[in-house]
Amino acid sequence: MAMIKSTLRHPDGLAPNAAALAYILVTYVGGWLLMARPGWLLPALGVLACAHGMVVAAYLIHDCAHNALFKNTAYNTRLGKALNWIAGGCYGTYEDLRYKHLRHHVDNADTIAFDYRAWLKAHPRTEKLVFALEWAYVPAVDYLMHAVLMVAPFIGYGDPAQRKRTAAVLLVRLSLLAALAVWSLKAVLLYFVAYALLLTVLRFFDAFQHNYDIIATLNDKEAPLPHKGDREYEESNTYTNPISRRWPVLNLLVLNFCYHNAHHTKPTLPWYKLPAAHRELYGDDFAQTLPFKDQLRSYHRHRLDGIHAETYGQVEATRAIREGSAVPVYGLSFLTAF
Repeated sequence: MAMIKSTLRHPDGLAPNAAALAYILVTYVGGWLLMARPGWLLPALGVLACAHGMVVAAYLIHDCAHNALFKNTAYNTRLGKALNWIAGGCYGTYEDLRYKHLRHHVDNADTIAFDYRAWLKAHPRTEKLVFALEWAYVPAVDYLMHAVLMVAPFIGYGDPAQRKRTAAVLLVRLSLLAALAVWSLKAVLLYFVAYALLLTVLRFFDAFQHNYDIIATLNDKEAPLPHKGDREYEESNTYTNPISRRWPVLNLLVLNFCYHNAHHTKPTLPWYKLPAAHRELYGDDFAQTLPFKDQLRSYHRHRLDGIHAETYGQVEATRAIREGSAVPVYGLSFLTAF
């Protein structure tokens, strides 16, 4: 036990991180088992369990990317890679995922390689389908981004040297799904529902956390980045969006990812320390805190506007959220390396 503690970046991290990992395994595996059960109640609980296990796995990957769990980068990488198989982002490499996310912190921009907005405008039939699905609350944009992740090395957005690896991952994932379908086709179909919930949760909490520029220059190291390293810009264009101020324990549902200003101020601070850091840095009346019900209202009203998000980066978020006029932004998940 002492040897394990000695590897941790924070000595008090063993219990909370072990609990998070145990929760991921129980809910993910248990969710699959429940989704295969007869009837509808237990399978419905299985969908929620599986989806939430993947949500927690995704946010723990985020901590790994910041080396917030272990002192040694290699240990964070190993855990992040394993969790990425559960969260479904393993088609791209963990290293690429981490690089893109750290660029977000350094560049003070949402730097991307694949601009799905321009691509949709060039493919109007697909764009119409995406609008129809998004109207029905299907996270079509994020499905598109994950589809690109699966084929990126073959279509010019990823490293061609990764083609064999990506093909192998696709083969393994599809073979596992086929084997599971033999065991329970119902469970596999419900898994896709659980995955839609995962994508919806991730993008909802991404949707209003920043007011950055979207710059399609991830692979261009010489591209101009007007706010790179500007801490004042970073702080004033970052927002905290808790599920609840009154009952902060509910914020554990997203592993405290919603304390986003505290995270950007102290990026290597682990998830379980963020509430205390937020109180210390900002207190209880932080002006850039977005009420949850107002986020829901804006997300519902402007879910179609979010597809192209033409006003993203131009409107002050706290006022727009209060007015119900804030437009969400999609396709910026840290699970996609493009």
